[in-house]
Amino acid sequence: MNKINPAKLSQSKWTAVQPRNKEKHFLVTEVEYDEDGTVLSCTLEAVLSRNEYAINWTELKDDSKWLQGWK
Repeated sequence: MNKINPAKLSQSKWTAVQPRNKEKHFLVTEVEYDEDGTVLSCTLEAVLSRNEYAINWTELKDDSKWLQGWK
């Protein structure tokens, strides 16, 4: 289980354990918070293709899908 601080989520780097479409490395480009500091939405951008994907940020905690940093 990856430990994630929601306040430090922006611009963090992630590696997909199971790459799709040759996209393995991602950067969190946009995080939207509500007034309480709770994360509402999170956008990942593939480094190679620049495709953007909206995901539930809690999926990043699953270390069977995501690794912190670029590996």
